[in-house]
Amino acid sequence: MGHHSHQAADNVVNLLKKANHDLILVQLKLEKEFQQVYPDNANPMKLVNRIKKIQEDLSILKEQCGELLAAKQDLIDKARTSLVGNRNQIQRMQASVRIPLTTVDEDPAFANFNQIIDEWTAQVRSRTGDEGQNSESEDINNLLFSAIVHSN
Repeated sequence: MGHHSHQAADNVVNLLKKANHDLILVQLKLEKEFQQVYPDNANPMKLVNRIKKIQEDLSILKEQCGELLAAKQDLIDKARTSLVGNRNQIQRMQASVRIPLTTVDEDPAFANFNQIIDEWTAQVRSRTGDEGQNSESEDINNLLFSAIVHSN
């Protein structure tokens, strides 16, 4: 009885080996036929391989985009913290020596920085459809990443 089941298993293995061999022959025949019929840039098999490669690259690119956007957001946050802190310190020094305080309108660099950040935030919100939100602590990075991913 053990001999029959062993022979049946061998038959299945042999059948699978033959099927695999046949599939390889069909693939080679198709590749040769496609190479003769289609120009290089229209070969369906090459197009399928290119599509698979592009899908892999897109996945990697999205991951790298997320890392880049996180670094960008960190830079913006640090620049804002540093600039606002420095400005507050200058205003305290001006007050201590009784120099009139500089308003935002009189400080073009600070006003320009705030305008750039506001425009960036508005642009990102408009791309994601979140124009109604005005939270200062909102993560612009997530909004931008969402806009980029959905536009693809």
